[in-house]
Formats: sequence, structure tokens, C-alpha cells
Amino acid sequence: MRPITAALALALATAACGGALADEKLPPDQQTKVEAILKQEGFTKWKEIELDDGMIEVDDAIDANGKQFDLKLDPKTLAIVKREAE
Repeated sequence: MRPITAALALALATAACGGALADEKLPPDQQTKVEAILKQEGFTKWKEIELDDGMIEVDDAIDANGKQFDLKLDPKTLAIVKREAE
């Protein structure tokens, strides 16, 4: 029974990791709203916008001064809650 238990544990661990790594695209209407917020906040371009771990993540957002940031936005309010310089 030990090999079955080990195999089951490995399968559960793999499934758990797979779900945590999956990033989701935003619905088109929410994508448009997020892009409007980014422009309002002075960002001129960005690489990717996705939903990850319950937050909207924006990768490589470039501001008007050319500085690059990774951002996290609250999915309900669309407020920028984290701004990390690259």
C-alpha cells in the first residue's frame, strides 16, 4: 500500500501546484477598465494583464518617465494596491 500512498500524494501535490500556477485572462470589459485605470495613473504601456491568486497583475508597466513596474490591482475596486519597481 505504501507505493499507492506515495503515488496519490504525488498526484495531489502536482494538482495543487498546477492550479496555483494557472493565470487567467481578464474578461474583455474588465481588461478595458484596467487599461483605462493604468492610463489614468500615467502608465503608457505594459506587457501583460492577468488574474492571478485573486489579484489583477500587470507585468512590466512603463510610466511616463520610462520607469518599469509590476503592479497588483484589487479586482473589485481596480485600485493599485502594490507597485514594485523593476
